Amino acid sequence: MNDFDQTRKITHEALARGMDRAEFHTNLYVLAFLGADSTAMSEQLQWFAGRPDDEDQRFALAASTEGFLGHLAKARELTAQAVASCLRSDDKESAAHYLADAALEEAGYGNSAEAQRDATAALRLSRTNPGVNIEAALSFAMAGDATRSESLAQESDKSFPLGTQVQKVWLPAIWAEIALSRKDSSRALSTLPTASAIEFGLSPFSDGISCLYSIYARGNAYLAAGHGAAAAAEFNKIVDHSGIVWNCWTGAAAYLGVARANALQSKIAQGADADAARFRALKAYRNFLTLGKDADPDVPILRAAKAEYAKLQ
Repeated sequence: MNDFDQTRKITHEALARGMDRAEFHTNLYVLAFLGADSTAMSEQLQWFAGRPDDEDQRFALAASTEGFLGHLAKARELTAQAVASCLRSDDKESAAHYLADAALEEAGYGNSAEAQRDATAALRLSRTNPGVNIEAALSFAMAGDATRSESLAQESDKSFPLGTQVQKVWLPAIWAEIALSRKDSSRALSTLPTASAIEFGLSPFSDGISCLYSIYARGNAYLAAGHGAAAAAEFNKIVDHSGIVWNCWTGAAAYLGVARANALQSKIAQGADADAARFRALKAYRNFLTLGKDADPDVPILRAAKAEYAKLQ
């Protein structure tokens, strides 16, 4: 609900009652991230240090933040540490999830080879885990490997015919991204159900976070189909729900989606409407580029954004 003050109040009350648990320190880390308080973020990460049962979360939280900022090389290092921490405890499923999350991030930023590498590694660690299979399927779809994505999606469809999130959130996003990889925006849109509140449900595969992948996929589909206003509305849902998205990479990439959608709309509209759309596009490009001001120079979508912004000015 984006009620960060209430979140902070309840979390501190819990800690005062001796409920010194990882979940509450994760809350405080996320609040610090959303408030751009690097000192408080470091303090919360320090709590996880030296706690064998929780240390992997320290690396995973930091990896997501680095990825959000476009520091992909650092994010990869931290993900590797999270995976290693899990494997020391023989927790292959958690390690696989971290790799699957990394695969989605790499795919979202345009690094297809790295995405396929991480998704393959995740499946190698935990081939039968439903969450790993689904996230890997979405990664392969976004990375352009439709064949592997389809195979995994079909498995999930058969395994969870009545699974609400699988059937109404994850699989539609996967099928849409497969269609987009084949340049079929009409089919992508037809596979996605009408927007509903269920899209904002938290992921059963991650603790307390949802990257809102189905909404992101719908935004991409509208963008590919040339529907600028509709695409902007979808990407703005991600921007407006930071309390759900946390430090997931889609929270940053959504600004680029808003920028592209409004840039498209500025070409379609006329007069004052076109000017207003162009203004919104430039603002969103600046927001995205500001987030990535210290990003690795070889991030594909960052390079594309810089070129698009320069052309629009």
